[in-house]
Formats: sequence, structure tokens, C-alpha cells
Amino acid sequence: MFKMDGERRQMYCSKLPSSEWYLITTLPYGTLNEAVEKQSHQSLIVFFTCCAIILGILLFIFIKYYHMSQLQFRELEKARQSAEEANKSKSEFLSNMSHDIRTPMNAIVGMTTIALTNVDNKERVESCLKKIVLSSKHLLGLINDVLDMSKIESGKMTLNVELVSLRDIMDGIVSIVQPQVKAKHQKFDIFIYNITSENVLCDSLRLNQILLNLLSNAIKFTPEGGSIEVSLHEQESPKGDEYVRILVQVKDTGIGMSEEFKEHIFETFLREDNKRVQKTEGTGLGMAITKYIVDAMNGEIEVNSIQGVGTEFNVTLDFERTSDQEEDMILPDFTMLVVDDDKQLCESTTASLKSIGVRADWTLDGESAIKLVNQHHKCHNDYHIILLDLRLPGMDGIKTAREMRKKLGNDVPILLISAYDFSDVEEEAREAGVNGFLSKPLFRSTLYYGLKPYIDAPEKAPEPEQHVISFAGKRVLLAEDNELNWEIASELLKEQGLELDWAENGQICVDMFQNSLVGYYDAVLMDIRMPIKDGYEATEMIRSMDRPDASLPIIAMTADAFSDDIQRCLDHGMNAHVAKPIDVKELSRILNSAFNKQL
Repeated sequence: MFKMDGERRQMYCSKLPSSEWYLITTLPYGTLNEAVEKQSHQSLIVFFTCCAIILGILLFIFIKYYHMSQLQFRELEKARQSAEEANKSKSEFLSNMSHDIRTPMNAIVGMTTIALTNVDNKERVESCLKKIVLSSKHLLGLINDVLDMSKIESGKMTLNVELVSLRDIMDGIVSIVQPQVKAKHQKFDIFIYNITSENVLCDSLRLNQILLNLLSNAIKFTPEGGSIEVSLHEQESPKGDEYVRILVQVKDTGIGMSEEFKEHIFETFLREDNKRVQKTEGTGLGMAITKYIVDAMNGEIEVNSIQGVGTEFNVTLDFERTSDQEEDMILPDFTMLVVDDDKQLCESTTASLKSIGVRADWTLDGESAIKLVNQHHKCHNDYHIILLDLRLPGMDGIKTAREMRKKLGNDVPILLISAYDFSDVEEEAREAGVNGFLSKPLFRSTLYYGLKPYIDAPEKAPEPEQHVISFAGKRVLLAEDNELNWEIASELLKEQGLELDWAENGQICVDMFQNSLVGYYDAVLMDIRMPIKDGYEATEMIRSMDRPDASLPIIAMTADAFSDDIQRCLDHGMNAHVAKPIDVKELSRILNSAFNKQL
């Protein structure tokens, strides 16, 4: 920098390439300085702008990740709380299970000890044995719930769709719950409304489980003298004409449940924790299992409950109709009287009777029924058959029948209808002039087959058939590796007249059958889990033998009792399945069907 003519200048020298010359450039100081300052100012602006952008980005990233971390923290906190609640629920569940399992076990052990010390007292031993049976069934129910839940949580529960009769399902349910209802002196009724499709395709085992779980809860939480009602409604299915929608309603006048617990009733391992239910035994799994089965069937379940008033469960299921044609059920153009205190049942029953060709009047009490009967009798136009509910308000069915007989004589059949066991009132009812009994629910087929004998021969009331099953002369090969199980099965089945041979494992079973004469064995009872050869292998080996009796009935008798276990037995060539512990009546029924070539 120098002065020239009094002006400050800047000079820049640069050597020219390939010469000895220099290029000298001079500029006024202000011009260059302004350019430099301008460039510096612009650089500062760019620098601070970039810093601001970077700072903004960093701030945005920080806020975003801070927000995400807070969400994650909250989710983790929820997960932690959920895990703690689950652990607490499972701890409470284990505590409850410890108590609930020990209670029937204590009864079994205690009653066994009492029976052993009173072997000469027949009545005392019988009482102990009855209590042992009840406790054993309760214990088995607890175990089944736990195993079902384990199956559900592992995703291994499957549905076994088959042809099912809704009538048979409901008849079975009624017979199962009758003793429990009777023991608690509860009012029990079952209603069928507009059921036209009695045969459907579904998993009968799981449908039974839904109904039994709901009814068991109703009976358990309804005090003595309370009321329990079951009803079935048929509706059009949104899936189309090939399906039918069935609405199942279970209603009780029990203790109900709190609004808080109602929100969690279908969760696992939970029971309402208050003094109202402390003495009620159970796993807390029944409703969770029920919900899972309903979901697996693509159905819906709802609960309405008021604490201290009662509870109502509504289950909606869509079943596929069967292609099998039901038998034409037509009766003569008779006139009947239906007497029941439920108006809907009267209307539904008269509609069902109309569909099978019978005209019917109905009324809601015994007094009105007597008036109608007297009016028709005076006009010489007696009813052909009268259906009387056993538990009518005021004058019950037996008293009503007694009064009717005073006018009618013995010409008109009078039948009692009820969901209760008739054995306790049969003698009194017969003396009052009752000819027979029809058990609710009153399906269309129930009415047809129940009324037909009285229409074909009204003057002679049919006596109840006594089905005594005898297996005299039948020989069965029992494959069972547990000696105690063999002893139990042997004692129970020999009482039915069966001759039994014992095979200690699957291989011995195959050898004994192979070495026997053709037709020597009438059936094989096959355990599944056995050493050397299991039940599946033994069955396949027997089926593959070149002898005419290789197709004999083979019935699985095993503790593997889930629906997929049953299906696996059938897939390996067995004809039927019986779950342990052995139900002698069910096994006898299956054996009888097998011997009559119905399996």
C-alpha cells in the first residue's frame, strides 16, 4: 500500500509466466477495501444463516426425539404397569388355584379316609363316595380350564366342524345342569323361539363348552331360590341363506357384577376381588375361554349386569345349514292346549305345532286352563292333548291336571312340560292323571316325537323305555400301560358284561390281535401314550393287516381330550374317542353303537 498523488493505493505484483517481466496492478484503496468488506459481510451473513439453519435442524431433531422418547417412555411405563398387573393377576390366580385345587383334593383325601375307617357302614361309605365323585368332577373342571387356556395361549386350539343337532346339544346341557340347579333350589327354565333349522354344522364340543361355562357361572353366582333362564332365538344370517344365526341368551338373578369388573370379565386370570365372591371357587378362566371360542367361531358375546340384580349374557353365532333333508314331521289336524306362564314360549310352541299340522290354544295359568277345558268339554269339543307346565304360578301343573281329570275323565292325554327332572314328581303326577312328560326345550322335533305316540294310540300312554345295555359275550382288547388305569377300566367294564384282555403297550396289543382267531375280539380300546408303540402306530398296524376283522371298532380311550386330539385319532383310523377319566355311560353308549355297526 502506498500514496500516489496524495491518494492511498494498493499495489499487487504478479510474475508473468515464461518471462522475466512482472505485472503490476494498482487500485485505489477504497474500491478494493469496499469489495473485501462487502465479501466479508456476505460471508458473515451466510455463516450465521447456516448456523441458524443447523441450530434449527438440531433443535427440531432434539424436540422430535425428545417427544418420541417421551412416547416410548410412556409406552414402556404402560407395558411395565401391564406386566405388573399381569404378574399380580397370575399371582392371585395361582393363589386362588392353590386354594381351589386343595379344596376338592382335601375332600377326596378326607372322604377316602373316612370311607376306609367305615367299610362296614354301607350308608356312610356311599355318602363318602358320592362326595368324592362330586369333588373329582369339580377338580377335573378346574384342570380342564387351565389346560384349555394353555392350549389357547399357544395358538393350538382348533375347531372340529361336524353335523350337530341343536336339540341334542340343549338336551345334554339340561341333563348336566339339572342336579346343580336342584341342589341350590333354583328356578330353571329354557325357551326355544322360532328354531326351524335344528341341524347345523359347528364344533359341538366347543358349543357345549360355551353354554356350560355361561350356565355354570349363572348357577354359581345365583343364590338359592334364584332364577336362571336360557333361550335360543333364530334369526336371518347376514352371511346369506346358507347360514342361520342363533342367538343364545343366559339370564340369571344372581349377585351381578360391578361396572369396573364388567370391563375386564373376558380377561384371563381375573376374578372380581371382593367379599361377595370370596367363597366361590373357580379359575377365573371360564369367561376368557368362552370369549376366545366365540371369536374363533366368528361370533359375538355381550354382557349386561347390574350389581345385586343379575347378569345377562348374549352370544350370537352364525352356523352353516346342513344339506341333509329333515324328516317330514306332520301330525293329524288335532286341537291342543298349551299352558305355560311364559307368553313367548306359548306363542313359539303353538307356532311349532302349527308347522307340524296341529292347531293349538294357549294360556298362562292353571285356572284359565281349567276354564278353557271346561268350556270345550261342555261343547263336546275336548282338546285332543293338553301340555301343562310343571311350575305354573298359583296352581301348579299337577294340581291343574288333577282338576282337569274331574271333568275330562281319562280320555284326553295330559303331558307335563318342564326343564326339571321329572323323577321326583313322577309318582304324584301319575296319581293326578298325568299321562307323560316332555322335557324342555320344546324343539319342533321334540314336540313331534313326543306327541306322536299319544296321537297314534291316545288310549294307551307309553311307558318310559328302560334302556339296559348288556355286552354279554363281547370280548374287548384293552391297550393300557398303566396298571391302575387297567384295574379301574376292568372293574367298570366287566360290570357291563364285557370280557377284557389286557395289553400293556401298543406292540403287545398288535401282537395279541395278530395272534388271535378271526373275530375273537369285537373291539379295541386304545390308549394313546404308550411305550414301544403308541396308540396311533398300533391302530395303523392293525388296520393294515390282511384279515377280515382288521376293520373292527377301535376306540381311543385317552387323557388327550382336545378337539384336535380327537381329530387326530379319527385321522389315524380310530372310530371314536372317549376322554379319561372314564365316563361309563358315554363309553357304554359308544360301545353299543360300535357293536351295532353305527360308528
